[in-house]
Amino acid sequence: MVQAIEEAVRNREHLLVQAGTGTGKSLAYLTPALLVDGPVVVSTATLALQNQLVEHDLPRLADAVEPVLGRRPTFAVLKGRHHYLCLAKMEHADEEGPSDTLFDDAPPRATQWLGEAGRLGKQIQRLQAWADKTATGDRDELDPGVDDTAWRQVSMPARDCVGAARCPYGADCFAEASRARAREADVVVTNHSLLAVDMLAERNIVPPHKLLVVDEAHELADRVSSAAQAELTPDAVERAAKRARPLISPATAEALSEAADALTVGLADVPAGRLTGGLPPLLAQAVILLDKALRAALDAVGDIKSDDPDPVRKQQAKATLDDLSGTAQRLLEESDFDVAWVEKSDLGSGRRALVVAPLSVAGTLATKLYEDRTVVATSATLTLGGRFDTVARSLGLPATADQSSGDGWQSLDVGSPFDYPKQGILYVAAHLPRPAASGLPDAAGEELLKLVTALGGRALGLFSSRRAATQAAELVRARTDLPVLLQGEESLPLLVRKFREDRSSCLFGVMSLWQGVDVPGDACQLVLIDRLPFPRPDEPLAAARAAAVDASGGSGFASVSVPIAAVRLAQGVGRLIRSTGDKGVVAVLDSRLETARGYGAFLRKSLPPFWYTTRPEVALGALKRLATT
Repeated sequence: MVQAIEEAVRNREHLLVQAGTGTGKSLAYLTPALLVDGPVVVSTATLALQNQLVEHDLPRLADAVEPVLGRRPTFAVLKGRHHYLCLAKMEHADEEGPSDTLFDDAPPRATQWLGEAGRLGKQIQRLQAWADKTATGDRDELDPGVDDTAWRQVSMPARDCVGAARCPYGADCFAEASRARAREADVVVTNHSLLAVDMLAERNIVPPHKLLVVDEAHELADRVSSAAQAELTPDAVERAAKRARPLISPATAEALSEAADALTVGLADVPAGRLTGGLPPLLAQAVILLDKALRAALDAVGDIKSDDPDPVRKQQAKATLDDLSGTAQRLLEESDFDVAWVEKSDLGSGRRALVVAPLSVAGTLATKLYEDRTVVATSATLTLGGRFDTVARSLGLPATADQSSGDGWQSLDVGSPFDYPKQGILYVAAHLPRPAASGLPDAAGEELLKLVTALGGRALGLFSSRRAATQAAELVRARTDLPVLLQGEESLPLLVRKFREDRSSCLFGVMSLWQGVDVPGDACQLVLIDRLPFPRPDEPLAAARAAAVDASGGSGFASVSVPIAAVRLAQGVGRLIRSTGDKGVVAVLDSRLETARGYGAFLRKSLPPFWYTTRPEVALGALKRLATT
């Protein structure tokens, strides 16, 4: 991998590298990065990997190469502005309650009980004390931390920032200082979300560089989609009106409130889900009314001038109005390149939102990601069905990497240090009926119970729905004495720690457990998957993308749904073998992985090469032997 990256930089070719757990891929891309002229940027999808790079891998590497290079390489972390304390916002932090915050759906002040308000006040006081002594203003350095509501009172999203030149605290800005450190560092570590924003903002955030390493690259397209997604909610309009009220006339403020009411009515009239025939009449009228009110408010606010008494607050009001106006106009355009849908929360908050997102980001990636730099994209799951072409297309690259075609990218699968056929078994319960209704079918529940009982716990259950996970937990609790940890009953880090410490326990949960959970050793020797993780029919983006492929004469299921399932399944199966000493069984309780023609074989080729069986007695025998070790 080191050699391939060195060649890619020299030849100015992009590179896709599949490198699984235990290969040392972070050192493999950081080492040649130190020989690049100018800064190198590394982007990760998860905070855990970002911390690993900055706290462990880069310091070790810097120590090792200092005698060779004759100097110690430098590195820095680059995060979005909202990760840093804003001194301008801090000045007014104790004046604003949560209901004044524009960036969330916090409940109105009237609904907060006294204890909550008192806790918020104490957190603000602690933040004010911390502000006097912190050198970086980075939220991650605040220990103990504060909740999101308190942090929003003292942080500034990039869209609301007036810039260092206009801000009275610009010379002492923590976010600006972090950018300055990044410009001087040899290696800059950032995240996919900021990288996505940088691409959409014409690449003016991340320092100029010749090499970009995208780790956990299978996540990048989704992060770009999220960055390009926007929404309208009545609460957001009301908060925008409240923030702008000192700068606009009462009539203009009243027009915004009336538009928020119209949006509430329009959303109530439409069921949750994708809007396939344009905006329904009531909702369209509400968005038209909102667009007119937002434009009038923006005209009233006007430009920020040098003699404005409070440019920071004026910029906050203007930025929020501008964002909402842009979203309203985007929805009214009803572009074929966008997907719109209505979200409705089943929780007590009663959240209602009109959302719009790009149908595809491959074009954005093709034009914004690769220009003027070499890109190395790496992940444990870059090959689907044994090929790189599906992931390449999702990242905006041509489908093939034929060296003779001159298409500008190469691929490499570095293999694995694990002996998968000897360390693990992939058992598919092919005798079970094809899953139909949601939840956990009775036959699958009985199969799960046999497997968990044979091992005596040590089971990580990955389920397609919260209902299925809950049913499985109730079943195991009712029929065994094994402790069952269920996602949602406690915080996820605490559940994972308990699972790691108690060998007889089971941990059951949904999609957030399918990746990022790292439990090496004998605490996790059985990974249970209830059904193949195809996107649900009510996932608007996946459904729209599949429909677009169908309309063009292709197969949306094969082109969209199957690749999504392949990545998710590979991530879930990857929870089993985390070190060279691990052993265990992956049990898939969905017979389609064996019986489905076409996609069943494709999905199996996307998984590590475990010893494969459909015989339950083989899986149960292996688990019983593991139980005695």
